[in-house]
Amino acid sequence: MIEALDPVVLARAQFAFTMSFHIIFPAFSIGLASYLAVLEALWLWTGREVFINLFNYWLKIFAIAFGMGVVSGIVMSYQFGTNWAVFSDKTGPVIGPLMAYEVLTAFFLEAGFLGVMLFGLKLVGPRLHFLATLMVAIGTLISAFWILSANSWMQTPAGHAVNESGQFVAVDWFKLIFNPSFPYRLVHMVLAAYLTTSLVVGAVGAYHLLRNTRQPGARMMFSMAMWMLTIVAPIQILAGDAHGLNTLEHQPAKVMAMEGHYQSHPDGAPFILFGLPDQDAAVVRYALQIPKLSSLILKHSLDAPLAGLDTVPRQDWPPVPVTFWSFRIMVGLGVLMAALGALSLWLRWRGRLHESRPLHWFALTMGPAGFIAVLAGWVTTETGRQPFTVFGLLRTAESVSPLASPAVASSLIAFVIVYFAVFFAGTVYILRLMAQPPHHGEQGPPGETPARAAGITPAPAIATRRLG
Repeated sequence: MIEALDPVVLARAQFAFTMSFHIIFPAFSIGLASYLAVLEALWLWTGREVFINLFNYWLKIFAIAFGMGVVSGIVMSYQFGTNWAVFSDKTGPVIGPLMAYEVLTAFFLEAGFLGVMLFGLKLVGPRLHFLATLMVAIGTLISAFWILSANSWMQTPAGHAVNESGQFVAVDWFKLIFNPSFPYRLVHMVLAAYLTTSLVVGAVGAYHLLRNTRQPGARMMFSMAMWMLTIVAPIQILAGDAHGLNTLEHQPAKVMAMEGHYQSHPDGAPFILFGLPDQDAAVVRYALQIPKLSSLILKHSLDAPLAGLDTVPRQDWPPVPVTFWSFRIMVGLGVLMAALGALSLWLRWRGRLHESRPLHWFALTMGPAGFIAVLAGWVTTETGRQPFTVFGLLRTAESVSPLASPAVASSLIAFVIVYFAVFFAGTVYILRLMAQPPHHGEQGPPGETPARAAGITPAPAIATRRLG
């Protein structure tokens, strides 16, 4: 049975599975690192204990999330060699240096300061410790810069040529790094990370406020999270609109799949709210739509024509049903985030931010929404690029390693078992930490001194005791 499966489908499923686990941790740690830097800065500025208590509270959670993000990310690179050898060979001269820059700039920066951030507050002093926290936060943003640059080049390739071996090589690194979609995707992803973190922080604060509205740590974290949500959610909507217009220019077939436009609309295209895309029949069945709204959103004119997938060769169509629905999940959650931010602002103005139980329940249920929206956005981006790995230049079916189905299936099964066991345990532990409210004198991760360091024997200490 396994031998009858398509190895390309199995390789894509394996990458999608591992990437789905990985992406939620950087999305959380990017925002949480910046939040920790803000908390420590406010503590240094005001001297208020609530800020250092919250810093130590979230620092423990950050340590676990960061660790799981690193572990899950390492696995991704191995798959390029095992399952996607042709892709690695063709794009290695471009993707390889970008990944190396990420390690040399971001990962080394994070690794150099992470230990000080986690364990060094009492050892190096508050100001130097704040520098370490700031460096880790900047490192997470630099990491996002390089990873998104590499992925954006795959979406909108530029600044390259093809050598005699059929490999993509850089001819203009500036154009390659700052390819047409990169600025939009970087802003969109960083804002998504901040929204994801604010929703988690807000949900934890709401959970503890539902139990005790006078808890100072819960009140502060909830207030800060709602401010972030109120400000960033509308900005994200504007950034998403700009990103959509850029995608329409450079990847029109992706937008056609997102909108469910199988047919062209010369006199204004409707926006399909819901429906069931039928890829074989090239129609969206049971469509609930608003006439000409899609043209207004994408072209800023009710009667602007919009091309459909009928203008694209059938073999170049993305999988419309998946792209169509993942886009709607992302947009729908974005609207709910903006609604939560607006409601919190109104209740803040009414003086009921910390007492409104309906608001707290709303915030609590929205806790996972950021992760779901990030996953939905990633699915929209990647499935909308199909059937290419490098859009328009290298097909997915031509990018895989020459592996048999059983080899790919066995590693996929192993990943499923190990990932669910390891990351389920880690997630449960994080939730247990979140279930405890921040308290007076909150401590960060334990930093006990090891009995001995590698290569050092206890002989001098023993000799000293004997002489004494």
